[in-house]
Amino acid sequence: MSYSNRNNHEIDYTIFGEELQFVEVELDPQETAIAESGAMMMMDDGIEMQTIFGDGSAQAPTGFFGKLVSAGKRVLTGESLFMTAFTNIGHGKKKISFAAPYTGKIIPMDLQQLGGTIIAQKDAFLCAAKGVSVGIHFQRKLGVGIFGGEGFIMQKIEGDGMAFLHAGGFIVERELKQGEVLKIDTGCVVGYTPQTQFDIEFVKGVKNFMFGGEGLFFAKLQGPGKVWIQSLPISRLAGRIVAYGTYKRKEEGSVLGGLGNLFDGRE
Repeated sequence: MSYSNRNNHEIDYTIFGEELQFVEVELDPQETAIAESGAMMMMDDGIEMQTIFGDGSAQAPTGFFGKLVSAGKRVLTGESLFMTAFTNIGHGKKKISFAAPYTGKIIPMDLQQLGGTIIAQKDAFLCAAKGVSVGIHFQRKLGVGIFGGEGFIMQKIEGDGMAFLHAGGFIVERELKQGEVLKIDTGCVVGYTPQTQFDIEFVKGVKNFMFGGEGLFFAKLQGPGKVWIQSLPISRLAGRIVAYGTYKRKEEGSVLGGLGNLFDGRE
């Protein structure tokens, strides 16, 4: 596939770090990157920052009302009304870095290679080349919308440039062949290509869904297509932190101090 004829801005990048990563994007003069508000970590002098409604893509509606509706849709996917565009207004190459919001991995996606569209979990988008559209995708199947882990609304990322997603823990990319089925914990689905069929499957066996700890449903993805899976959904991490924070540990006000935790297995 040819990579020379792109409608979106063509950017170079480097990803740094292991568990808490950031992506450094290199911009030629007049090239622009877009990002979620608050994602910027650092940038060279000569890069101009502009807050915009929506994503600034060619697909974005014209006029104030159209832009407001487009930006409002982004709120439904867990993002803010505004995005930020960073443009190199200098004469040489400039660099800007965007940081991951929590521990995990940044996933670079060349949309030209991936057929132009990715369906992703809400709030997965981090940054992209200007021209990439960050829109909304509705789950049409009732069961998937209610029990699929991400609800009825997901992000649709379209274009032919580079886009960067972020997800928790370690990221696995799977290429599913025609008819191949993969069952995943509903919270572990990061994204997939549109030709992949996404459904849910009820966990069989009363003991399994009552005591198995995996919930009532699996996400069922059927090929052909690509699927990205995260090992640590942020909801699972947050749940563990809340549970840990609300548990009264033995050393808190106990004469035994830390010894109490050794007896009950908390150390």
